[in-house]
Amino acid sequence: MEIKKNEEYVVDIIDNGMEGEGIAKINDFVIFISGAIKGEKIKILIVKVLKTHAYGKIVKIIEKSPYRIEEDCTTYKRCGGCQLRHIDYEETLNIKQRNVQNLVNKVFKKGQIKVHKTIGMGNPYHYRNKAQYPVAINKEGKVQIGVFAQRSHEIIQMQKCFIQNEIAEKIAFAIYKFIKQKGIEPYNEKEQTGILRHIVIKVGMRTHEVMCILVVNNKKMPCESQLVDMLVKEYDVKTIIKNINDKNTNVILGNQNITLHGDGYIYDILGEYTFKISPISFYQVNPVQAEVLYNIAIEMANLTKEDILFDLYCGIGTIGIFASPYVKKVYGIEIVEQAIKDAKENAKINKIDNIEFYVGDVERVFSNLMEKKQVYPDVIIVDPPRKGLDKNTINNILAVQPKKVVYISCNPATMVRDMKLLEEKYEVKEIQPVDMFPFTSHVECCSVLYLKDSIQ
Repeated sequence: MEIKKNEEYVVDIIDNGMEGEGIAKINDFVIFISGAIKGEKIKILIVKVLKTHAYGKIVKIIEKSPYRIEEDCTTYKRCGGCQLRHIDYEETLNIKQRNVQNLVNKVFKKGQIKVHKTIGMGNPYHYRNKAQYPVAINKEGKVQIGVFAQRSHEIIQMQKCFIQNEIAEKIAFAIYKFIKQKGIEPYNEKEQTGILRHIVIKVGMRTHEVMCILVVNNKKMPCESQLVDMLVKEYDVKTIIKNINDKNTNVILGNQNITLHGDGYIYDILGEYTFKISPISFYQVNPVQAEVLYNIAIEMANLTKEDILFDLYCGIGTIGIFASPYVKKVYGIEIVEQAIKDAKENAKINKIDNIEFYVGDVERVFSNLMEKKQVYPDVIIVDPPRKGLDKNTINNILAVQPKKVVYISCNPATMVRDMKLLEEKYEVKEIQPVDMFPFTSHVECCSVLYLKDSIQ
């Protein structure tokens, strides 16, 4: 049967994909259907046909999944932020476990690596500690803030969001009303004119300290002091930053920060430790689950007081500081200079004296530590960006052969790829997914790779 665009078909949903989409087959031809759930029978309309697969949209749900729940958000389908908002939360954890296991089974022998049940949140709502709102003029010529629609630069007007921090929403809406009242011109992406580009808000989930970053197209912003006074008096904002971004780019923050109020930092607490957070440094978006993830990583690693630990892609030092009581020495490496400054400060704040931080490309600093300082790791922790490990780091690991590599990943596909590249020397027994971003398709994973020669 030839699948045709604009034709309707009745299909059985046999699985959910990595983006949360339903998967069906018609004569072994794969169809992806957004919003469908495994086990459902659905009438679909084909909207796009490619050589190897097609895309459909739901016309009618004939047999509904018992896991389908009433949608509580009016915009999630358009913004694409919560791909699993229509599915019971416990079932989303099962979907993420199955997806990781499917990836593993495609690359390794079935049953070779066990993927455990995804660890979820007790309260999977309002968990994000960082909000980013673009500001623009809509088609009707009115000021608008919100989130970008999926795969576009169209802004969906800000409404109630069930994963965003509630105080961040209130502050962003107050700024929105202020700029409308004062006639402050939003940024025009096409013309590269206007002033206010983005509103970024960071919240210390345990300290309740708030940082507000106003991303502007130039240094001058009308009514700036009035806006600062309002935010401090009405919302007790601890620090306010003006970030200058005058480039024609999709990158939100520019390189120049001007502190308008406070000291330019906020603090938050993870476990027993206090962390200093700057405007541009990376800090886990869901600190509640970050604490769970780090504790799992340390438990799985089974560290000893004789171990030298390399913490690659260390950010502001969170995981290295968590691991420091269990090892002899930690060396953290990160390319972002400000993050390393914050990491060093965080070590001082928490009185950690067995940790050193280095700024630079991971592969270069990694090599330098071994070649020039004659420092060799017993254990390596990696928490790379979505693209995974670079070839040089893979080669360094294979050459140095630390007894364990603790792999924390925000992208299971690149994690499994890297594990395969290390398979010659390393064995993987299990993967533990952690739900860092509830109701989205994203899942964080932790695993330990054991050097084969060291396994008893």
